[in-house]
Amino acid sequence: MATITYLTTIEFGAGALKTLPEQLAALGVKRPLVVSDRGLERTGLVGTVLALCPPGAVAFLDVPTNPTESATHAALEVYRQNKCDGVVAAGGGSPIDLAKGVALLATHDEPLERLAAIHGGIARITPAVSPVIAVPTTAGTGSEVGRAALITLDDGRKLGFISPYLIPKRAICDPELTLGLPPFLTAATGLDALSHCVETFLSPRYNPPAEAIALDGLGRIWRNIEKAVAAGGDIDARTEMMMGALQGGLTFQKGLGAVHALSHALGGLKEPSLHHGTLNAILLPPVIRFNEGYVGDKMERIKEAMGLAPIADVASAFETLNRRLGIPAGLKTLKVPADKLNWVVERALADHSHATNPRPATALDYRRMLDEVMV
Repeated sequence: MATITYLTTIEFGAGALKTLPEQLAALGVKRPLVVSDRGLERTGLVGTVLALCPPGAVAFLDVPTNPTESATHAALEVYRQNKCDGVVAAGGGSPIDLAKGVALLATHDEPLERLAAIHGGIARITPAVSPVIAVPTTAGTGSEVGRAALITLDDGRKLGFISPYLIPKRAICDPELTLGLPPFLTAATGLDALSHCVETFLSPRYNPPAEAIALDGLGRIWRNIEKAVAAGGDIDARTEMMMGALQGGLTFQKGLGAVHALSHALGGLKEPSLHHGTLNAILLPPVIRFNEGYVGDKMERIKEAMGLAPIADVASAFETLNRRLGIPAGLKTLKVPADKLNWVVERALADHSHATNPRPATALDYRRMLDEVMV
């Protein structure tokens, strides 16, 4: 048996942000907490979102690059002080995941750790989660329709909080909000979305509808990412990228794999602060090589979706794309210390994505993958 659910409402298209007032009204949210960041405040987007909210709306903007337990508590304090009854998350994956953390802790007993998936938290998360409306400003994480939030605890562990009740009640996907995204962030977030489509497709869980969505999303991203990077104002390319990212998020229920097990672990390092999408782009080729021969005909189906020749090498194709888009060569370039790699391996083995890699990976396997990209 397989449980297959697609249970959220998505407003998609240029100008969709204008529907925010009616979405808040439909959910009965009268005092939302707007979670965003200082960069989007400077662009004027936060002001626009607040203007579309009821008069009692307040904002929390101190979201770190990777959401943390302490930042979640800080936002929760603002939520409680202002008697908020819902959350609007505007931004990339970090504000959206932090918003989910606030919505969770506003309605569930602490400590946060007990709600993590690897500590049995899936069964502890109830429908009481406060309503979240997600407004993505990148075509990347898919968190606007994902059932997970990734939050780094105070002790450095980056844990996944997973439940269908964490899926935002509404997703407002407006590609116009991505027009100002710089080229490198367009590339890194787009490759994040691409890795979601690839890893969920390769996951051994049985879910043909999700696999079809993942392949379609992969094709859209592959055909449009270079256009979006080269011409940021190309609304057609931006729309295709946002749809591809959305599709990657819609397939999360199949589970991810070794790329994300490793990138989640690396993201838990206190120093350096690493961009999740960049890590996924770097890690995808060695993981693809590791999984080849263990996924049936799926590599052939990936080549077909990407328009590659039957004799093409998928891992090499992704490496070439990384170079064309200016993605850093490897982890050493990002100043990842070699003496932290064994810790990263330990965390990857404990990550929730580890279980759904198509080929079981050992500590030695993970270390070899890391060594391959320590350039």
